[in-house]
Order: sequence, then C-alpha cells, then structure tokens
Amino acid sequence: MILLSFDIEEFDMPFEYQREISFEDQISISKKGTIIILDLLKKHNIKATFFSTVVFAKEVPDLIKRIIDEGHELASHTYFHSDFKIEHLKESKEALEKLSGSKITGFRMPRMYPVDEVEIEKAGYLYNSSINPTFLPGRYNHFDKPRTYFKIANVWQIPASVTPIFRFPLFWLSFHNLPQVIYKFLARWTYKKDNYLNIYFHPWEFTDLKQKKRFNFPSYVTKNTGDLMTNRLDNFISWAIENRYYFGTFKEFLNNYNLK
Repeated sequence: MILLSFDIEEFDMPFEYQREISFEDQISISKKGTIIILDLLKKHNIKATFFSTVVFAKEVPDLIKRIIDEGHELASHTYFHSDFKIEHLKESKEALEKLSGSKITGFRMPRMYPVDEVEIEKAGYLYNSSINPTFLPGRYNHFDKPRTYFKIANVWQIPASVTPIFRFPLFWLSFHNLPQVIYKFLARWTYKKDNYLNIYFHPWEFTDLKQKKRFNFPSYVTKNTGDLMTNRLDNFISWAIENRYYFGTFKEFLNNYNLK
C-alpha cells in the first residue's frame, strides 16, 4: 500500500527565510494547493490522508467537507502550525472532529518535531506519523529509530519512508529534486522491502514558489514546484497504478495490518 499524505496548514514557511507573509496569503496559497491535490486524487480515484491544523481547517470548511465526502482521511496536524502546547493534542482532535463530523485517529507534528507519545495516547490517538527515520542537517537525527512501523505507549508509529541500508528519505524534497527515474527506483526498492510506502507533501508545493523576493526559498525547495509538481505527482501515481500498487489511507493501513 502507498500512503500518500498531505500536511495542510497555514503557509508560514516564508518566516523561516526572513520574509513576511500575511495570514490571508498563507491560507489562500495552501487552499489553492489543496484544491489541486484533491482534483488530482479524484482524477485517479485514489484515497489519501490529510493532516490538517485547526487554524487552516476553520478557514476552509468547504475543503474539509470535500476531503471527507470524497473518502479521504482527516487527521490532526495540531492546532497551530508554529505554536504548540501539549493541550493542543486533545484540543485539535476535538475541534477537527466537530468541524468534519469524522473521528480523528491520527496525528503528525509540524516539521516532524518530537512529541511525547504518552500525551498522544492520552489525547486519544491511535497512530503518530511524526518521525522521519533519517538524518536531516539542522532538523533531526533519527538513525536510532526503526525504519518501519512500531509501537510506543500504545500508539502506532508510522515513520516516513526511507530506503533500506542507507536510509535515503523519500519525502517531499527528494521527490522535487531527484530525477523521476531514480525516485521511482528507490520507491520500488523500498516498497519491495517494506510492502508499503509512506510519503508526504504540502499543498504549497503545488503553487509557484519561484518568487525569490517574496519567499527567499533556496533552489532545492522551489525546484519542480507549481505545475511541474502537479505533473510529477500525476506521473508517479500513474506509474504506481500501472505497477499494481494500491493507494490507501492510514486508517486502511492500520486495518489491513491488524494494528490495534
């Protein structure tokens, strides 16, 4: 099973690169990208999981309704994208359930930051997908973590996919920057070893990020974004379907593997 997931959030990343962006633009950019993603998933008739902040969800109730109505899974990306308190674990779960009318069982911490698994269990989540089990300079070093799913404090950990042996990450940045033939080779190798893939993206990747004065992003962030990103994911999904890979949500994954 291929677990496609999207972290839908207020687009506050420009602040990390010393650029200002209004709240209205943060929401509109992520909204535009989310619509592109949903249209692409609908085209291929596949399901995915959307990890949403409460802030973003409250601004786009129509898109949250569409996510649920089209059979996708909604999960928590906490309350705010750049401000976190332990109480936000439960508060975000309850707010998203009220807004969507759907039970929220999954969690992902913004920027894959560490979070107390005991507190995640207390908040009522069944799974957490907040680990990228590799080394990313300046962000994290998780070579000590298992590559594939495992359990802590009665919460299933579903790490982002990395390759066997040297743990090359298959997340959004590698999807942007690697030639597609190489990415597909690594994805096939990892899938063959693990019997699933967990790869994640963000809606703003599907918009034009090559605006140096506005965002100040480095080239490895902006490469193959906007329409190029849409085309790349469209191509990847088509390739996966042709190779008889099945796409599903995290909820489906837990049920199929009898992870309770």
